[in-house]
Amino acid sequence: MAEEVVSPKPSKSFRKGALVRVNRKVYQNSLESSASDQDLPNYIFEGPGELLVVKGEYAQVRWQRRPVPDVWLRIDQLEA
Repeated sequence: MAEEVVSPKPSKSFRKGALVRVNRKVYQNSLESSASDQDLPNYIFEGPGELLVVKGEYAQVRWQRRPVPDVWLRIDQLEA
């Protein structure tokens, strides 16, 4: 008999179109923050960003009213 491997589901459920912002404390303690620019723009922490796609533990965010590229972030780093 084969054992089933169950992938952990994110604790928060966000849907496409939801408005979010980045939780500063969670993001700064993450692996992604050490691989990114240390001087992040304030608009990612102030929001609103709109969720375009949610795939597994990650979501693609588009910052409203900003001419900046979309970004992929872990769902646990986002808050409504």
